[in-house]
Amino acid sequence: MARQSSILSLILVILTTFLISCGGPTVATAPPTYTTAQLEKIQEYLPEVLSVRDRSAELQKLIQKNDWIDVGNFIHGPMTSLKQDMSYITSNLLPSYQPQGRKITRDLLNHLVKIDQAASDRNSQLALSNYKAAFADIDNFLQLLPQTSN
Repeated sequence: MARQSSILSLILVILTTFLISCGGPTVATAPPTYTTAQLEKIQEYLPEVLSVRDRSAELQKLIQKNDWIDVGNFIHGPMTSLKQDMSYITSNLLPSYQPQGRKITRDLLNHLVKIDQAASDRNSQLALSNYKAAFADIDNFLQLLPQTSN
């Protein structure tokens, strides 16, 4: 009986030693941060995004005046280059934000297509509702950017 308890004690000591050696301290990893190059790229394209966002009232007035040719020009001009700028910025976001940035950019494109279709059909109600959604997409996109960029 004494021999069994000493063998059992030896097994428990070996098991305890093994478990302690495997359970070392956890190393805290720092949250991902933006590199200087990423911030510079974001800063490079951000003014274009902000300038188009600031022109939102211009598009709204064009739709309300039923100036469909200028609505189309606005959609195919500044708004299309905005979509491209947003794509460039998205590739420089943190990896966890990139899928959301791509989704917002895709949503913006869908709203632009609907505005363009509404302009072709001369449907100001549909154009206005998609105009609001498009600029909401831009605001949502700006929320993804690092605070130093805004």
